[in-house]
Amino acid sequence: MRKVQFTETVLRDANQSLIATRLPYDVYEPILEKIDQAGYYAVECWGGATFDVCLRYLNEDPWERLQKLRKKLPNSKLQMLLRGQNLLGYKHYPDDVVRKFVECSVKNGIDIIRIFDALNDLTNLKTAIEETLKWGAVASGTICYTTSPVHTLDNYVKMVKEMKRMGVSSICIKDMAGIMGPKEAYDLVSAIKDAVDLPVDVHTHCTTGLAFMTYLKAVEAGADIIDTAISPFSGGTSQPATETMAYALKQMGYEVTTDDAVLKEIADFFKPVRDGYIADGTLMPKSLTTDTQCLTYQVPGGMLSNLMSQLKMMNALDRFDEALLETPRVRKDLGYPPLVTPTSQMVGVQAVQNVLAGERYKNVSKEIVAYCRGEYGRTPAPIDPEVQKKVLGGEEPLTGRYADTLEPAFEKTKAQLGDMARCDEDVLSYIAFPSLAEKFFEDRRAREENVATYTIEEV
Repeated sequence: MRKVQFTETVLRDANQSLIATRLPYDVYEPILEKIDQAGYYAVECWGGATFDVCLRYLNEDPWERLQKLRKKLPNSKLQMLLRGQNLLGYKHYPDDVVRKFVECSVKNGIDIIRIFDALNDLTNLKTAIEETLKWGAVASGTICYTTSPVHTLDNYVKMVKEMKRMGVSSICIKDMAGIMGPKEAYDLVSAIKDAVDLPVDVHTHCTTGLAFMTYLKAVEAGADIIDTAISPFSGGTSQPATETMAYALKQMGYEVTTDDAVLKEIADFFKPVRDGYIADGTLMPKSLTTDTQCLTYQVPGGMLSNLMSQLKMMNALDRFDEALLETPRVRKDLGYPPLVTPTSQMVGVQAVQNVLAGERYKNVSKEIVAYCRGEYGRTPAPIDPEVQKKVLGGEEPLTGRYADTLEPAFEKTKAQLGDMARCDEDVLSYIAFPSLAEKFFEDRRAREENVATYTIEEV
């Protein structure tokens, strides 16, 4: 009987996908003890958009959140999502910053770091993988799954073999758009298992309706771990339900480590939490529906919403179909990047610009200029030469690794911040999101001064 394990995503990707990561620590703290007892392989609870949202909207210190999670989940492996050289931001950072960020993540409680790059450029994973291994955590090398003429089974296998040489402890197939069908999952997992002797974790979303079938075929091919969400936060743009997958796999004769009774308690806790987000409009019904357009246009659900939002702001919602058709054309021009943060936003914005301007690449963002210059890494296929020439205006693109051109920034920033930063973690927060962190530091100081004043007056 083969064992299949589960990574629970409700504390990170499930709530990121359904309610834009607006789940505060205080809301879910009462159920953490049960989550610790559920029998999960890992609990994904940090990284991705959690860092940004903690500072921007929830008035939480993301590092303090991680410390609390570590104390409340002593028996669980804590997992985070890291965008390689981008860390948790939207640009590349110098190697010294990447190393310090990984070090502090592990020291504050992270056990598994799932490391990916939006272009699948392995040179952008190198530093993060090295540092993860140095501090004794599990480096999970990640494929951003997509389809194109250059995203072949052979190329994915080459990537996996190279990641093993780099020292990763497991392989994750990250299907961010939910476009991986059951046969594709079976073929890819089988090929990876034949190529390397490493555990394989499969991550997908229910956006297109394929996910449950995809997981079953992935497991049949040898997948060791699947990412699921407790049922109240499952489905739609989130992951398949933990309880449903556990039920189905047990029925099919696999050994499952999760505890049904504990899962029920966790689900019962999150039902009213979900209902509250439906009532206040944060969780929109559209996020829970099936959208098969992704299969045609390779556009993730969140990206579709962004396209509509952009066009609505410009009073051009009637141009939506044109923008949708333009999106795969832009993606082809830019060398078929996987549509994941930040490339999904860049491609979507450019498609809208092309349609509204009436001339392709007449208006381009600074991010597209940086992309064409080579600042995001090596593209899966070459960028269309005419497009690159038009965007760069004759400037020559980079030929090496962009991070190698960046000056070390951690110690310099630490000195600049002085007393404003109380610890290395504060410095990292500032480097990632300067204006958000500065405001958070000011608010934190004001809160503490208010508490001190109140205490003195009460005495």
